[in-house]
Amino acid sequence: MLRLGLIGCGGMGDVHRQAIEQLQGRAAFTAAVDLDLARATATAAHLGCSTVATDYREILPAIDAAIVAVPHHLHHQIGLDLLTAGKHLLMEKPLANSENECLDLIQTAQAVDRTLMVAYCMRFHPVIVEMERLLKAKTYGELFQLSIWTEQHTQGEPGSWMHQKATLGGGQLFSHGCHYIDILLAWLGDPVIGTHMGTRVGTPWLEGEGTSNVTMKFANGALGYHFGTWGARGTRLQYSFHAHCTAGMLEGQITQGLLLFHAGAAEDKTGTETLLFTAPPGKHVHNELFHFVECLESGQRPLTDGVRSLQSLRVIWKLYAAEEQGVVADLRGLGIE
Repeated sequence: MLRLGLIGCGGMGDVHRQAIEQLQGRAAFTAAVDLDLARATATAAHLGCSTVATDYREILPAIDAAIVAVPHHLHHQIGLDLLTAGKHLLMEKPLANSENECLDLIQTAQAVDRTLMVAYCMRFHPVIVEMERLLKAKTYGELFQLSIWTEQHTQGEPGSWMHQKATLGGGQLFSHGCHYIDILLAWLGDPVIGTHMGTRVGTPWLEGEGTSNVTMKFANGALGYHFGTWGARGTRLQYSFHAHCTAGMLEGQITQGLLLFHAGAAEDKTGTETLLFTAPPGKHVHNELFHFVECLESGQRPLTDGVRSLQSLRVIWKLYAAEEQGVVADLRGLGIE
């Protein structure tokens, strides 16, 4: 049975702990690591294992694979050490804070024949999965505009690593928007041009932007948009997807777990709304973990592997650079395959 360790037991690590509980015998949780030994011990006790440490290198003999949920600037070195020790790796997003670090992890995983997956959990949310299925099948015609909204309030303790560009890797777009740039690329294809506008207004605790707007045009002519904020003091859309197709609009209400189809003209009261699909509320991070385990069992390539995740980060870095220069970003040719 696969032996699985959790490195980082707070924040997203706690979310992964809850996901581990649902593996139901497909893997054994064998080790917990956190700089706060009490937190690691509590996590291990909750999940029924005895190996606890403050240094991830101490648990290497006890694991075959690891979930890494630590501050972004620590991803590269920890990931490199795990891979070279022969461990499979589920890395919290983003993969790393620079292209060279990402490439180092990707190339190391290939060299040692280990699985490297990036934790883009939204790709495995049931509403997103069903929405993607309908769009790829062109059930409602051609997709020509995809709009994504994510509205939340995210603020760490004073001095938090999340507030600094050097440790976070950028701002809201890099840290959280990478989920949705990944989805835009997966659903719309190769990007051609794009713009980003970000601001710290409303989120003064962040060194980088706390509110972000991205617009991209794709090779097939479709447009993609993402609005994200960590400064929301109120919200109506929460996490919402609107996919405009030639026969109507798919609406994914991610927070509520609803997928709807809208057709007709609302302004003259001929519009219709049809509920297509429901899912329990929540992030459904366990689905991501199930996929990771399935990939290790079957040898298949993860849907969100390092190679694919790097393209979305390259898009973000290009958008940042173009914003600084006051130009439209050229987003062609950013894949590495």
